[in-house]
Amino acid sequence: QVQLVESGGGVVEAGGSLRLSCTASGRFFSTSAMGWFRQPPGKEREFVGVINWSGSGTYYADSGKGRFAIYRDNAKNTMYLQMNSLKPEDTAVYYCAADTACSDYGCFVQRGHYEYWGQGTQVTVSV
Repeated sequence: QVQLVESGGGVVEAGGSLRLSCTASGRFFSTSAMGWFRQPPGKEREFVGVINWSGSGTYYADSGKGRFAIYRDNAKNTMYLQMNSLKPEDTAVYYCAADTACSDYGCFVQRGHYEYWGQGTQVTVSV
């Protein structure tokens, strides 16, 4: 059974940093691209960024470029989202997602729908 579990959310002051983790069960992890999404209060879920299966390539939404970094440790079945210089508008529930049909980030971005989702972790950035 495939499971994605996010952790690391919390409350942080504007300008601070947080690192989120997404740990996966199942054999798909090391061959699949993985992505991060977020859903701000009262808004639709939006794409944050994606990393390819090996960790050699990433792609980010404009909102996180230069502030967010995604990396992964396939030996630990874990993907990370390092968030720096956080802003109040980064407040959201953050989700990780995976789809076994995609190993590179181009496929992941184009696919638009994903097989597996985590339950989400809340990030709140205070003024």
